[in-house]
Amino acid sequence: MLGKLTGFDDTIVAVATAPGLGAIAVIRLSGPVAYPICNRLFPAKDLTQQATHTLHFGSIVAEGHVIDEVVVSLYKGPRSYTGEDVIEISCHGSPYIQQQIIDATIKAGARLAKPGEFTQRAFLNGKLDLTQAESVADLIASNSAASHQTAMQQMRGGFSKELHILREQLITFSALIELELDFSQEDVEFADRSGLYSLVINATAVVQHLIDSFRMGNVIKNGVNTAIVGKPNAGKSTLLNTLLNENRAIVSDIAGTTRDTIEEVLNIDGILFRLIDTAGIRESIDTIESIGVQKTMEKIKEAGVVVYLFDVNELTVTDIRQQVDSFENDQINYLLVGNKTDITGEDAIKTKFAEFPDILFISAKNHAHIQDLKDALVHKVMAGDINTEDTIITNARHHAALLEVHKSLNDVKTGMDNGLPGDLLALDIRLCLHYLGEITGEVTNEDRLDYIFSKFCIGK
Repeated sequence: MLGKLTGFDDTIVAVATAPGLGAIAVIRLSGPVAYPICNRLFPAKDLTQQATHTLHFGSIVAEGHVIDEVVVSLYKGPRSYTGEDVIEISCHGSPYIQQQIIDATIKAGARLAKPGEFTQRAFLNGKLDLTQAESVADLIASNSAASHQTAMQQMRGGFSKELHILREQLITFSALIELELDFSQEDVEFADRSGLYSLVINATAVVQHLIDSFRMGNVIKNGVNTAIVGKPNAGKSTLLNTLLNENRAIVSDIAGTTRDTIEEVLNIDGILFRLIDTAGIRESIDTIESIGVQKTMEKIKEAGVVVYLFDVNELTVTDIRQQVDSFENDQINYLLVGNKTDITGEDAIKTKFAEFPDILFISAKNHAHIQDLKDALVHKVMAGDINTEDTIITNARHHAALLEVHKSLNDVKTGMDNGLPGDLLALDIRLCLHYLGEITGEVTNEDRLDYIFSKFCIGK
């Protein structure tokens, strides 16, 4: 299916570095006439006669005018990122200079690249499979150690390798079963049914593990919305400021100070927590405060985890029990945090709330046990240790396809349990192979590729 998409006859160009003013910018060309185009603009040397993977200093000259002194990097296909002839021009970072060089290459025969087109060509030319290509975008967007490591692991082909092995094994069984159909009159079996059954059982376990990893992967990639909620004057704004080590929210003894949500991002052990300081939950005749309370309720429903902060000196055991029942009825992932332990003392407070052993007791004002709270947040959303060396699914498209793979594998197992004939088993195996191929790009279409790569930045 990919063959009709390859064989590009045009050369693309784009700025590969971030837009705006900088010390250096890199302009990338890829395509069959990348070298002739640059040769027309780079009189210092005949680039077509130079070795691949070499650097050359000289001037870019267009219509008799020197635009800039540059360094030209040569990558002859197929030993390049895209698999085509690639040239990168490192120029000074002036946006004017960048545009002048881009315009000169277009006049010489190039065209502007679309978003993600360089990586799309790398995929279509067999330099990357689709999961590796998508991980390039994830790597560019990574904003924590965990998201970076996960993207690197996928770009190196860890996920692809697991799927490739599984797909090859299923292809072998599918071929043998379909061969049996050619000898249906002889009533022979080429495919070892017990071996296929074991493969399906093992494959189902592998796919289920990958599906389960998506929860962790989504947290690593996108962070987790964390709503800090509670009654007025529980210390929510103080806690936000303490976690961030800055005075981000207004702190006051006046109840109802926070009227709108305040959002900030905190990196804890490589996980991004999008902290949301909300208005205190209470009945109010103040119109603006009431709107704030309504927003709080919305944030609770949207949050990946809710930190319920309460003043240990004000709330009773009955209050906490009612709040816990409410959270559990609404299936909210919550963390109970008792604040202001510095007033009464931790021992007395722990005795008071002894029936709730999972409560974390802190003093946001005195920064007491804040690290324990951070550790609890990580454990709450990850349900265990982070091991980014494992294959972790972060892509919603992959997750949806894996659900279909899992369903198809179950259909194969059920069919074998019920003694279905080989032709029906072959149909279910082919369906499973189809969804596996969708993930890696072995089964795809041009419209889907255009959609996937359109989300990349221009120049990558």
